[in-house]
Amino acid sequence: MNYILISPFYPGNFQPFAHRLKDAGVNVLGIGEEPYDQLGSELQNSLTEYYRVNDLEEIDEVKRAVAFLFFKHGPIDRIESNNEYWLELDAQLREQFNVFGNKPNDLKKVKYKSEMKKLFKEADVPVVEGRVVKTKKDLSKAIDELGLPVIAKPDNGVGSAATFKLSSEEDVHHFEEEWGEAQVYFLEPYVEGGMLCTFDGLVDQKGNIVFQTSFTYNVPTLELVNGQLDLAYVIQKEIDPKLEAYGKAIVKAFGMKERFFHIEFFKLENGDYVALEYNNRLAGGYTIDMYNFAYSIDLFGQYASLVTGGEFKEPDAENQFCVGITQRDAYEYKHDTNAIYERFGDRVKFERRIPDAFAELQGNQFYAINADSHEEVDDIIRFVHERKYSGKEAFVCI
Repeated sequence: MNYILISPFYPGNFQPFAHRLKDAGVNVLGIGEEPYDQLGSELQNSLTEYYRVNDLEEIDEVKRAVAFLFFKHGPIDRIESNNEYWLELDAQLREQFNVFGNKPNDLKKVKYKSEMKKLFKEADVPVVEGRVVKTKKDLSKAIDELGLPVIAKPDNGVGSAATFKLSSEEDVHHFEEEWGEAQVYFLEPYVEGGMLCTFDGLVDQKGNIVFQTSFTYNVPTLELVNGQLDLAYVIQKEIDPKLEAYGKAIVKAFGMKERFFHIEFFKLENGDYVALEYNNRLAGGYTIDMYNFAYSIDLFGQYASLVTGGEFKEPDAENQFCVGITQRDAYEYKHDTNAIYERFGDRVKFERRIPDAFAELQGNQFYAINADSHEEVDDIIRFVHERKYSGKEAFVCI
């Protein structure tokens, strides 16, 4: 099997995809921007060949790279990055070279929030009504119908980029100036008091869910960025049956195969949920590492097994919580890395500096810490986020 990994070097914590695929007997071929010497010996040893391009954004250059690898190694069986930024590139390459997996036409339902909403409804999962807006006239009409506050997101966009909360006429005017009708937006009512949570997992080659999990955030992403708040999110030991039912219905409606998925919901104060977004890839950052720690599993290896026609192997150990928690360089915290290790010991699974590109959203210093109970989760969040100066703490417990 010939498997092309797009951007095998970055992000660094995705490099095990190459290692586990090679271990499974796959011929792993890499295409990326980094010089070969930068890859490091472990990744170099996992790649049969690496083709460096000047710019992965230049589709013709990348197509030439795939054509070269095709000519040298034979037909390509998979092309994948597992990275949202390159989903469209992956799909274009698969179409060009007739490779298994999503093609550009398949991505419409996972790129556009308005299209996601239709499939959520088909799956009989609650949503909040939204409106597509292309002009200021559309915007005015949508606000008249939905009322304020609303959330305005690019209909085709990634994460919280270019997202606005419109609570007043002043906010609307500011958004109009920033927007300038340059792209299509999607408006939906702001959900008051909702807790952001997810239903995540992996489907096999037939579209069956073989792994599922869920995590909750301490604060919605938009508020996190705008307020530069402290981040904590928690991989759950168990999934709420109602959330699980909604998540499974959505996965069936979208009909994806041999892929990770990451579906975002708001949990309402009445205990019900509304679906927000379907993401046709892993949750970002170090979340896959947290899944592995929480469930005593190796999802990189499990994915390689599925790709090569094997079965998913259930872990033997009992599930735990895993807290992903950050500190920001802009604040002074009471407890540093040494103190965190001293307090939580081997429950601290790892700590990393967050790349500058993601620091504004997430923070600068990341910790993954396991816990057995909700009380331990709250204790971890309280301890790591405690500020030096009394009265200035700004943390929220899950």
